[in-house]
Amino acid sequence: MTPTVLQRVKFSASPKILFNMYMDSKKHSSATGAPAKLSRKVGGAWHAYGGAIGGKNLLIIPGQKIVQAWRATHWKKGELSIVILTFEKARGGAVVDLVHAGVPQHDQKGVRTGWPKFYWKPWKKYLASRKRA
Repeated sequence: MTPTVLQRVKFSASPKILFNMYMDSKKHSSATGAPAKLSRKVGGAWHAYGGAIGGKNLLIIPGQKIVQAWRATHWKKGELSIVILTFEKARGGAVVDLVHAGVPQHDQKGVRTGWPKFYWKPWKKYLASRKRA
C-alpha cells in the first residue's frame, strides 16, 4: 500500500465558497485556470485540467465534504485513488483537509506537489483577486 497524501490548508473564505469553487465547473475552471467539468451528483463523472485528471463522485455533503474516485490519464489502466476533501470553518475563513489515498507509487511526488501547485496556490490567488475586485 502506498502512503496517503494528507494536506491541511487554510483559506480566507467560507467552507461554502471553497466547496463551490471545487464543485462548480465554471468556478473550478476560473480558480485553477484550466478547463473543468464536474457533476454535482453522486455517481456523476468529473474531469479537470482539460481531462488530465478525472473520476466519479462517491459522496457529496454540500458545503462540507466531497469524496471522489480519482485518477490521472497518465496512470496505468486500473490505477485508481480516492480523494476526500473536508471543508471546515476556521478563524478568519476555513480549512480544507485533503486525504488522497491509493496514489500509485510512481506518482506520489507528483500528486503531493500537485495539490499545492495546481489547487491551493491558484485558489489563494483567485480568492485574493476577487477581494480586490
